[in-house]
Amino acid sequence: MVTALSPDRLAQLQDSDAEYALVDTRPEDSYESWHVSGAIHFPFGPEEELDGRLEEFHEAVGDAERVITICAKAISSSNLATRLESTTDEYDVQVVDGGMKGWSGVYDHVEVDAGESVTIVQVQRRAKGCLGYVVGCASTGEAIVVDPTADIDEFEVAATERDLTITGVVDTHVHADHVSGGRELADSLAVPYYLGEHATDRGVEIEFTPLERNEVLAVGDLECKALYTPGHTSEMITVLVDDRALLTADTLHVASTGRTELEFGGSEARSASGGTSGETASDDGGERGARMLYETLHRTILAEPEGVLVLPGHVTVTADGEFEHGAPGDPITTTIRAARTGIDLLDLEEDAFVDRMADAGEKPSNYEEIIERNRGALDLPPEERVELELGPNNCSA
Repeated sequence: MVTALSPDRLAQLQDSDAEYALVDTRPEDSYESWHVSGAIHFPFGPEEELDGRLEEFHEAVGDAERVITICAKAISSSNLATRLESTTDEYDVQVVDGGMKGWSGVYDHVEVDAGESVTIVQVQRRAKGCLGYVVGCASTGEAIVVDPTADIDEFEVAATERDLTITGVVDTHVHADHVSGGRELADSLAVPYYLGEHATDRGVEIEFTPLERNEVLAVGDLECKALYTPGHTSEMITVLVDDRALLTADTLHVASTGRTELEFGGSEARSASGGTSGETASDDGGERGARMLYETLHRTILAEPEGVLVLPGHVTVTADGEFEHGAPGDPITTTIRAARTGIDLLDLEEDAFVDRMADAGEKPSNYEEIIERNRGALDLPPEERVELELGPNNCSA
């Protein structure tokens, strides 16, 4: 009987450089757009027979003795694993439980060194590159969570493991690439849920406590200031922790900036302006967002001292399933100085920057539905939430 391998165990094998062949049975377009690092492509249908393809399989996996199969939901991969086991005894065969759906729920909890008085845990979602945070006061144990995904238990565990008590939850903006767990986490803990004060203008329907420009949240002995930093979205805030670390969300990443047209050039912008569905993202809404972001970056973000630690909201995960910068389990950070001197986009004059932002590439999967859910305008059961999030992140410009 074929045994199941948990996604977390696959991550451990990945990190330990264990010897195995990971075989992805999905169609080519799904594999090419998003797959686990090191996966070999061997398309195989949910009812397909292995007859006539065993030699092809041997060539694909080489001399591997351990074979792990994966697909979207462990359907076609289970079929391949079962047929391999019944056809040959050459391999020790396992199937990834839940497939890519399960893989999208693998997390790493990584401590960030920001000084003795503050405890910061970067909660990394390995398959999607989402980075959320637990920010705690080392002396009092009070903490806030910033930008939690819908897997809220990951943030509760990260806090509990470090003897921190969550006293508030902050979403920096209405996310377009993943379903937020901010309101749910706040409700489960009976603590305030914060968004920037301009979230009302986005039509946010869920209850929240507005954070005004430069408002300071006291988290134990820490001061967490809400900076108004529009551009990626109109209501975006970033969180400055004790003037030493800046949680930049999708305003500034390690090697790029967030894109600007998901709100300003999409259906939201057309609806807000009374436009028709025939209008395109090249309307002036997209340009307006890019000019907002340019001003935010140069007048607010880069005006911080050079030594301030930058903690982004995402890291790009390549089509090959690898972090574009750093690695899972290592802190994904930069500094104001490193960003200013190392990111080419930040050297551009305003008009050139705006032109560059107009071509941000493929949009995140199902982003309009995800925005509607995060605004509270669309109710989604958990199984549909997971379906919406499958696929690459695509939040960087």
